Amino acid sequence: MAKLILVGAGPGDPELITLKAIKALEKADVILYDALANETLLDHAQPAAVRRFVGKRFGCHALSQQAINDLITEYGQQYEYIVRLKGGDPFVFGRAQEEIDAAVAAGMEVAVIPGISSAFAVPASEMLPLTCRGINESFWVITGTTRSGAVSDDIALAARSTATVVLLMAMSKLETIMDIFIEAGKGETAAAIIQNGTRPDARMVTGKVKDIAFRAQHRGLGNPAVIIIGDVVNLNRALADPAVTGSGAAMAMRNAV
Repeated sequence: MAKLILVGAGPGDPELITLKAIKALEKADVILYDALANETLLDHAQPAAVRRFVGKRFGCHALSQQAINDLITEYGQQYEYIVRLKGGDPFVFGRAQEEIDAAVAAGMEVAVIPGISSAFAVPASEMLPLTCRGINESFWVITGTTRSGAVSDDIALAARSTATVVLLMAMSKLETIMDIFIEAGKGETAAAIIQNGTRPDARMVTGKVKDIAFRAQHRGLGNPAVIIIGDVVNLNRALADPAVTGSGAAMAMRNAV
């Protein structure tokens, strides 16, 4: 019986992947990989393994979700071990359930290997905590847009809380989302945007809710990026020098490890 393994590829740095995930890649007959999965991870695959890019990003869809589901079942009829390599963690906005349902309906076995989510790994890579005693008691992780393309109602709820808010896949709605926070009285709240987090070309812009969209546009930041809103952003060491970004102090500290 064919088996589908949903594997978390981590946030971008190819070293931030689990040992169990590497073992799955080494065993795979087929690897279906996302745009956010670092392609160097494919070096762990056996030479004969089929490698198929099925990435999706805003404004650039290689395949629809239904087409990906169909590929999983088609390869399941030809091969024994199918790995679906997803950026971050499969169960954090990874559409994993849709692919699991398709595989189960086709009579395939399914397993999941969790990955390190960019929601917390990317801020951590820039010395930016999501929680800190005395500042906040929780954090929200929210997608920028819903399935219909609208802004999630949860964003307005999060804007009224004291929680740190982490937004994924939200750059296309950045100004609209910041307006929601401004309307909730959070215009002066600290904010950060990290593009290509954990990778050598990572860049970070910091500011406040009221000006972070302008700052990001001025610096030319785009997808893939993680947006963080909350007082914890003020704890980032790079804020001591406004000229320092993700390629500066925090990046140098990482490279020194």
